[in-house]
Amino acid sequence: MKKIMLSVMTAIAFTACTGNKTASPEKAQSFSYEVDKFADLQILRYQVPGFESLTLNQKQLLYHLSQAAIMGRDILFDQNCRYNLAVRRTLEAITENYKGDRSSADYKAMEVYLKRVWFSNGIHHHYGEEKFVPGFSEEFFVSAVKGLDPNAVPVRDGQTVDQFLAELVPVIFDPSVLSKRTVQSGDQDLILASANNYYGGGITQHEVEAFYDKMKDPKDETPISYGLNSRLVKEDGKIVEKVWKVGGLYTQAIEKIVAELQLAVPFAENENQKKVIETLISYYKTGDLKEFDAYAVLWVKDTVSEVDFINGFTETYGDPLGMKASWESTVNFVNKEATKRTIVISNNAQWFEDNSPVDSRFKKKEVKGVSAKVITVAMLGGDCYPATPIGINLPNADWIRKDHGSKSVTIENITEAYDKASQGSGFNEEFVWSDKEREALKTYGFLTDNLHTDLHECLGHGSGQLLPGVASDALKAYSSTLEETRADLFGLYYIADPKLVELGLVPDAEAYKAEYYKYIMNGLMSQLVRIELGKNVEEAHMRNRQLIAKWAFEQGKADNVIELKKKEGKTYVVVNDYAKLRELFGKLLAEVQRIKSEGDFAAGKKLVEDYAVKVDPELHAEVLKRYAALNLAPYKGFVNPVMKLVKNEKGEVTDVTLDYTEGYTQQMMRYGKEYSFLPTYND
Repeated sequence: MKKIMLSVMTAIAFTACTGNKTASPEKAQSFSYEVDKFADLQILRYQVPGFESLTLNQKQLLYHLSQAAIMGRDILFDQNCRYNLAVRRTLEAITENYKGDRSSADYKAMEVYLKRVWFSNGIHHHYGEEKFVPGFSEEFFVSAVKGLDPNAVPVRDGQTVDQFLAELVPVIFDPSVLSKRTVQSGDQDLILASANNYYGGGITQHEVEAFYDKMKDPKDETPISYGLNSRLVKEDGKIVEKVWKVGGLYTQAIEKIVAELQLAVPFAENENQKKVIETLISYYKTGDLKEFDAYAVLWVKDTVSEVDFINGFTETYGDPLGMKASWESTVNFVNKEATKRTIVISNNAQWFEDNSPVDSRFKKKEVKGVSAKVITVAMLGGDCYPATPIGINLPNADWIRKDHGSKSVTIENITEAYDKASQGSGFNEEFVWSDKEREALKTYGFLTDNLHTDLHECLGHGSGQLLPGVASDALKAYSSTLEETRADLFGLYYIADPKLVELGLVPDAEAYKAEYYKYIMNGLMSQLVRIELGKNVEEAHMRNRQLIAKWAFEQGKADNVIELKKKEGKTYVVVNDYAKLRELFGKLLAEVQRIKSEGDFAAGKKLVEDYAVKVDPELHAEVLKRYAALNLAPYKGFVNPVMKLVKNEKGEVTDVTLDYTEGYTQQMMRYGKEYSFLPTYND
């Protein structure tokens, strides 16, 4: 489970930073965070402070884990849509070989389109889910493809270039073909309506649900995550799973991942970490989800290693039924100084659980294995690249969380990169109600935003329990939105608790108001800059934030808790009663926990459909107009540093260094050559 960057202004107002800084003031000051800007996107780079101080053994461990983090890149492209690799490879071939006018409008528009494909790992918007509209003409594309060496065109076996174009042109240019990557709500068949590649053509939602329902044993207290690592297809009229493993689907990339993981084993920091890596390798080889659970338990219990990583089929946001996982990876090491605050939180996990406003039936009697830390990420891959979460809590299996606990991280060098790159944008002056709120954001914003992430990941996702017999996937298409809602509410409720002052996590009882104001403003207004006019909210994290803000706004009307005020013809969010807003957060948290614990699908669906999906078109148009005047990009992502081995004349590794100079296009084209192992078509 991930926490995605809260809003376009999350880091804009924050001038104070925390964490372990090892770079000199001169080096930090000269570091260039901004790399590229196009469409609605800005590309940044992040620093990896503390890397130079690691041991050579740790650096080599990070190196091989980082190589493994990039090896699976093609997998995500193919998971997102079956034509993504064909589109990407065709456009990269044009970029490399085009002989025409590169200053023409068509070519420039194609460059932007390709950059968007790289960013979203496919032809659909990474947040909005809708297919991109190309700014270049069909005639230009056809001519450019025909101008390539035929061997550079990713045709199917036996297919001519003309036949290839007949198949691919509608994929790019026809808005009715594969129009939305993942449809997550409504009464239509969610599988047939979605363009992603988790299910073979012609399979219906009813068939998928029936297939997995037959596998489930209601009495099994340690169920596997059914369907997590496979594509469901029909062969000779029979539904079967094509498992993602060595020797199975995606084997060409998985073999490369496994090879790098094997090279990492000798550098493991301890026997526990060695077992974690070896069990992950074994799981990749067998595809056995029982082995995946064994790996997850070992990973949770490894709380002493400084270097850590995620690698595999992990999060299920991309599947409309919330079952099948996208491939992702992060590689990191602990930020010891900043982790002191998360240790305080995890050490008090039972107090937070006991004092939660939810029904006692849904509380854990004994909170086990809650570990939390602040990390410095060194490499991003798959579904964490270029757009990355700022917090992660894993594993996702409810029984593992209940019996063994979970591991939570806040990625502070990423939040700091957002902060540094966004200062002085003018956003707060345009959207924040008054100097009082702006000053609160400046004073407390960075602290409370990171603290909310800590609470969301460390305690929110790890809190509560299902009632006996309730399936973990009972909420189906609404599970991701409601789970993120639950975790956010837990963090919001407790960030205002006097206990946080007592624990020394916030300086005073006023600090929480900065996070409350920012959250409500974002949920009701500012996140709308990420949505095209006339569209609904689709992405789970955005739905969760609107659900909370809109529900609190509606429920608090009688007491005027939140207002939308006009000033000089512009709309602003005003919070009139922060104490009552906290009460509302507690009330909604209790209801969302009940829905999850009881598996109340009907109530969950109603809550999401009533509050999380629809957008006020008049307010939306106003927000877009005001935001456009600031010339900002609502979405941000990152290029990775280039990790290099330094060897002596004997070929022995003497150091590992980081190079921050690689550009966005340069990195993506290089990855396309060096880390692309799958066939273009993976049927």
